[in-house]
Amino acid sequence: MKSRWTDFLTSDGEKKWRKRDLEFETQIESKEKLMAKWETGWTCLFEALQTINDKNFQTEIFIRNQSHSIPDAVNRQMMHYAYHIGQVVYLGRMIKAEKWKNLSVEKGGSTAYNHKKNSQGEHRGHFTDDI
Repeated sequence: MKSRWTDFLTSDGEKKWRKRDLEFETQIESKEKLMAKWETGWTCLFEALQTINDKNFQTEIFIRNQSHSIPDAVNRQMMHYAYHIGQVVYLGRMIKAEKWKNLSVEKGGSTAYNHKKNSQGEHRGHFTDDI
């Protein structure tokens, strides 16, 4: 995330200082270090997004020399992050096994959940309103 969003309007998203291959080796020895990296990455992204305005919205940005509009680059990265978060959830589910708590509809609870949702009729809201 830091590579993509540091100076994203003025430099390629694949920075020369990034050591991608090292990211696949064990470097994080504790939950605290993992969470610190997580927070640093998301902070970098959100700070970068705060710099977007009417004057620079049409800026062409590059990731590995490939041109993107700002919405395309954001979309590309959000889908990439969702993929990785899915991997983390899957690993968590495997590690926790029977102790795993679903993040949405409980196992075996789809019929009841759908009945509850459908009984509300059509309405505006966010899918997490009931969580």
